[in-house]
Amino acid sequence: MGEHGASKRAKATNRKSAPEPGRAADSRPPRTAEPGTRRASKPASPRAAEPGTRRATKPESRLAMVRRARRINRELAEVYPYAHPELDFRNPFELLVATVLSAQTTDLRVNQTTPALFAKYPTPEDLAAAVPEEVEELIRPTGFFRAKTKSIMGLSAALRDDFGGEVPGRLEDLVKLPGVGRKTAFVVLGNAFGVPGITVDTHFMRLARRWRWTESDDPVKIEAEVATIFPKSEWTMLSHRVIFHGRRICHARKPACGACPIIHLCPSYGEGETDPEKAAKLLKYEKGGFPGQRLNPPPDYPGRPAPPLGASG
Repeated sequence: MGEHGASKRAKATNRKSAPEPGRAADSRPPRTAEPGTRRASKPASPRAAEPGTRRATKPESRLAMVRRARRINRELAEVYPYAHPELDFRNPFELLVATVLSAQTTDLRVNQTTPALFAKYPTPEDLAAAVPEEVEELIRPTGFFRAKTKSIMGLSAALRDDFGGEVPGRLEDLVKLPGVGRKTAFVVLGNAFGVPGITVDTHFMRLARRWRWTESDDPVKIEAEVATIFPKSEWTMLSHRVIFHGRRICHARKPACGACPIIHLCPSYGEGETDPEKAAKLLKYEKGGFPGQRLNPPPDYPGRPAPPLGASG
């Protein structure tokens, strides 16, 4: 480059540094940060601090999601060390029938209904030979009593005719029984036979989506996807913990976000009530100081037993 080019560049530099006409040059030295200090960040947007707003989330890697999901399971195990199936049962047959009856109703209503049912029909042979109208009257409180009567009498006949009156301990056998799908089968396998399984009911589906374990709304796909996140040995207890949390805190319509112990792990924080005092009023069962769903809960259950059908309280 010639000297004329260098001269032009020098002039341009001088013009840039010169103060504008009519404006005094700033004689203050440039501001420099003290060694070891950081530049102050901009204050957070007021909107980000408003209760009820959702937490902004960055794209999460598969590995990060798996680690977060497993941490949720570990922390739920500390919150619900007493998690258990919330249907009263004394044997696999009672659990199978109770689970079929629990469709479209609460476990509490089933638990209040089955004592009279099993007192009259304690075995598959007894229930298979029952008068349908009498069974319908006994299970009427659970709703859809005609369809449910057909299912429980049908599965009882199948147990009597095909399995010697015993509930089978294999998935492929259970799902062949009338009224028994994968969800019901895994409830029975996990809690009556100790065979690991993931119970994808409405609570499990809702929370799996809120926690970004899946984007599917198909129970079979959710089961398959969640199975890849957790070791098989955890499947049954994971199901209990997630369902417990969904029933007590992370409700469908208004989650009690402000009372949730795992908000630091939840990408959906803010969907529900975030004020701690208001959220505490939304808690259910033992978390809210109310009776649980079982009339005969396990010895380590910290809540009160549910009242029998027709009882006050």
